[in-house]
Amino acid sequence: MPERILVVDDEPDLLELARFNLSQAGYEVETAETGRAGLEAIQAQVPDLVVLDLMLPDLPGTEVCRKLRSDPELRDLPIIMLTAKSEEVDRVVGFELGADDYVTKPFSPRELTLRVQAILRRASTPREATSVMARGELALDVDRHRCTVGGSPIDLTAKEFRLLSALMNRPGHVMSRQRLLDSVWGSEITVTERTIDTHLKRLREKLGPAGDLIETVRGVGYRFADQ
Repeated sequence: MPERILVVDDEPDLLELARFNLSQAGYEVETAETGRAGLEAIQAQVPDLVVLDLMLPDLPGTEVCRKLRSDPELRDLPIIMLTAKSEEVDRVVGFELGADDYVTKPFSPRELTLRVQAILRRASTPREATSVMARGELALDVDRHRCTVGGSPIDLTAKEFRLLSALMNRPGHVMSRQRLLDSVWGSEITVTERTIDTHLKRLREKLGPAGDLIETVRGVGYRFADQ
């Protein structure tokens, strides 16, 4: 059966554009024009991915995203945000709520299709039951708390190790500074978001050329390369 995509947006022309192009790519597409209608569609039949506009007339896309991520059965449902806003804060909020990617309107139908394909491909790839994560010459053994590049051990602090682990565990996903803070520092309220930049700068330096695998997403946060 073809994978199902739910597109939630209040612009009929955009819905038709997305429906047509995603259908041409082989997906089964359902549409909804409000946040509540989108939630009802998901409850009736869970799709494989949701394309979600942030600016909806009844229930903001951020609230829809929050509801999905708070439901244990839906928390892993892939979400691509649509936004016409240029402000970076909208994307940051979406990522902090757990969205997987974003597309800014007006968008290229091909770009949307490629992003859908990439996320579904990652979602369908089973994770190996191992504590070792590797990419190229970089390897991270979580259980042994050991990092190597080209087989040579790299001396990381506990925070640097946890930062690298958080990023490598979600390759291709943008993680905001706030999300990294919550993941690594927890309730240490004296820590600021700039602390992330400082630690990642040192981490990249220690990793040498492998540090290029940690990508900066301007105004949002960081991402570990998925290719």
